[in-house]
Amino acid sequence: MRLKAAYFPLLCFYFPFAFLLSTNGELEQEETIGYGYTITSTAVDPSGKSLNAFLQLIKNSSIYGPDIENLNLLASFETKDRLRIRITDANHQRWEIPQDIIPRQSHHPHRSLSENHQFLLENCFLSNPMSDLIFTLYNTTPFGFSVSRNSTGDVLFDTSPLSDSGTFLVFKDQYIQLSSALPVNRSSIYGLGEHTKSTFRLAHNQTLTLWNADIASANLDLNLYGSHPFYLDVRSSDGETPPGITHGVLLLNSNGMDVFYAGERITYKAIGGVIDIYIFAGPSPVNVMEQYTELVGRPAPMPYWSFGFHQCRYGYTDVYEVEAVVANYSKAGIPLEAIWTDIDYMDGYKDFTLDPLNFPLQEMTTFVHTLHRDGQKYVLILDPGISVNNSYQTFIRGLEADIFIKRDGVPYLGDVWPGPVYFPDFLHPNGSKYWANEIRIFHNLLPFDGLWIDMNELSNFNTSPPTPFSTLDNSPYKINNSGTREPINKKTVPATAVHYMGVTEYNAHNLYGFGESKATNGALIEVIGKRPFVLSRSTFAGSGKYTAHWTGDNAATWDDLAYSIPTILNFGLFGIPMVGADICGFSGNTTEELCRRWIQLGAFYPFARDHTAKYTIHQELYIWESVALSAKKVLGLRYRLLPYYYTLMYQAHTKGTPVARPLFFTFPQDIETHNINSQFLVGKGVMVSPILESNATSVNAYFPRGNWFNLFNYSRSVSVNSSSYVMLDAPLGDINVHVYEGNILAMQGEAITTKAARRTPFELLVVLSNGGENSSGEVFLDDGEEVEMGGEGGMWSLVRFQGRFIRRKAIIIESEVVNGEYALTQNWVICKVTILGVKNVSLKGYDLYSRMGMFKKLGVRKSLVKGEGEFVIVEISGLSLLLGEEFKLELKLN
Repeated sequence: MRLKAAYFPLLCFYFPFAFLLSTNGELEQEETIGYGYTITSTAVDPSGKSLNAFLQLIKNSSIYGPDIENLNLLASFETKDRLRIRITDANHQRWEIPQDIIPRQSHHPHRSLSENHQFLLENCFLSNPMSDLIFTLYNTTPFGFSVSRNSTGDVLFDTSPLSDSGTFLVFKDQYIQLSSALPVNRSSIYGLGEHTKSTFRLAHNQTLTLWNADIASANLDLNLYGSHPFYLDVRSSDGETPPGITHGVLLLNSNGMDVFYAGERITYKAIGGVIDIYIFAGPSPVNVMEQYTELVGRPAPMPYWSFGFHQCRYGYTDVYEVEAVVANYSKAGIPLEAIWTDIDYMDGYKDFTLDPLNFPLQEMTTFVHTLHRDGQKYVLILDPGISVNNSYQTFIRGLEADIFIKRDGVPYLGDVWPGPVYFPDFLHPNGSKYWANEIRIFHNLLPFDGLWIDMNELSNFNTSPPTPFSTLDNSPYKINNSGTREPINKKTVPATAVHYMGVTEYNAHNLYGFGESKATNGALIEVIGKRPFVLSRSTFAGSGKYTAHWTGDNAATWDDLAYSIPTILNFGLFGIPMVGADICGFSGNTTEELCRRWIQLGAFYPFARDHTAKYTIHQELYIWESVALSAKKVLGLRYRLLPYYYTLMYQAHTKGTPVARPLFFTFPQDIETHNINSQFLVGKGVMVSPILESNATSVNAYFPRGNWFNLFNYSRSVSVNSSSYVMLDAPLGDINVHVYEGNILAMQGEAITTKAARRTPFELLVVLSNGGENSSGEVFLDDGEEVEMGGEGGMWSLVRFQGRFIRRKAIIIESEVVNGEYALTQNWVICKVTILGVKNVSLKGYDLYSRMGMFKKLGVRKSLVKGEGEFVIVEISGLSLLLGEEFKLELKLN
């Protein structure tokens, strides 16, 4: 029976019920971690938007420490699409993520007895007439709660207790357990990172550990650099509801945790903090991303240049070698936007210094000025550890500002690349000021364009011994750190270290990379005065508001090539859309074939960078002729698609949608897309189907129903009446990239730099839908570096395009312009319109309308080019349509 509760903000019923206890009141289980809680009373806010329940411990258990006696549960509708359930100690304040890290609503328990206060009520339903979510509180023994959909009755999150105590709520100081049932045959879970996985959809029966660690991403299934306690749940049909309905779940908790995913159940085991669960209603994957990033922060806008191709290597010996790399790219005719240097440029691996012999200031300054003259950029690396050196001014200023993390009252001494180091405390209000000042001083010497922040998990080459008798350094419950329950202090700052205002590393560990990203982002805005580019290895929920990410230290293997797709898709879900893997692999020696296939894939990552480790063979794209040929081809297409990528960045910044997306974002009702690991979409309509195995020259690619056109050769198309796998040729130099019907892409010309590409005219690629639906697309335009992207009063334009058949006798293509003045000042023009999806017809002529009225353009070459299949290509060239001016193009067909 489907429950309808939209018109009843709070309904409560009483049914005495205690099915879990034996006749003597004891749980019949040895070594029970916890016995759960009962509800002593409930209260509802007068507005009807929130419900309080006061919980009392049933029985204490000493395993993992004593239980907290009294808890407060608050369920509240924060928006119509976001329900929050917060459970914490009713009598004592506990650690929670600071508001300045992730701002969120404040709620206070309804403590006073009132007419809304009720005792021992069985089922309480909290609903909102504007929301599809219903919260149900069960006064069983132990108690439980669930969240379901009003429209379908589908249960999204269900903590109803079973006879197994592993399903009970357990709340101790250093052990918190919360478990939810899942429909094992209908639920597909994605997220809960950061881990390297062979599949995008999470497999059943695994433990996902969240504790930031310097563990190379070449390792499968281990906790890596970031922590993201968020998952997306895409449901298949239950016979009544359609497939593809999606919701999201976030446990906003920064403490270390294990998440056990068994398929039929998901169980959180956190070693501190509070339970702060957010349910995002969806119902589409895109909706969930909008709702999730509305809470944790919309992704930071990236500068236009960051979508170009980047080159780096750990082990460049001197500035002259770096200069030669740039020159060789130019000589080979391969696009190169930015050159990066790893820690090699530093003097003794100290931040904000230059090696006076191999990277002297004068030569480096000349080199960077030459890059800027040629439209290229320079990015350098920073590590958080500050060398303990009394002749090092950065260290002296840090000591004077007293902004280092402490242990036992003195700065904690770690060991990283420069040797003994202290670590800046980014929770300290002066920590960010100190960091910004050091960046300013160094930028005044060397005008770099972006910053790459590494080792910020925090990474430490030493493991400090635990403080005697400390349950922080030696917590009662051992999370599965490094896959072998290693101590949480291993190769990092010890948990007993202290941040500003007494915050322990135990609680704040997973937030360090977030804090450094936020400080670095703010510093670059202040110092450079342009849109910042920050690339961070360590991340947390909401880091995308400040930084891009790369997948860390992968390896030059075919497996790692394949693993890069699930990882990149996951970070899109985490609200960090600017993400990529080290192209050709970081550790180990790559091969010509692997590097060729990797650049074919990597050219379509949101962030595209070739990077390798010290002592490996060189793998710059010009090293092998076959790789260079592939690179020019695929990067040529990427640079033509730069307006599309940049527009996707605008959509990510304003709505939270990823740049690289799983196929089910566009085709959620096609349940086969829920299992795709080896293909992805760029935006909603460009599909990348790479080769991921050695010696392969064909790929079995999945095509959702409809017409798809090859972006390298428009005459090659794939049409499927029902979704199916299609075997595609993929010779050594080729990758399959298709655009789906119903999409309109604004493209520009190929170039070596994004600056040069932005000066080329536009082409519209209109892919008509044969189902009668309108085709659509848009392009966002600004200078690519203004701090705000699309802000009120800013210099930007947004042009939306529509295309459609009119009774198969005509094709209409038209534009709608928002803030067209900026585009007009840049004199951007559309020189060509190419139309795909048209079957064998001839073109009688066309009319072109501008917002000034109707006109016909004379002397325009019209051509009808037959394709290899059932479609023809209609191309109108020689145009000079101002992009900032609305137009309507009507093509008349025979």
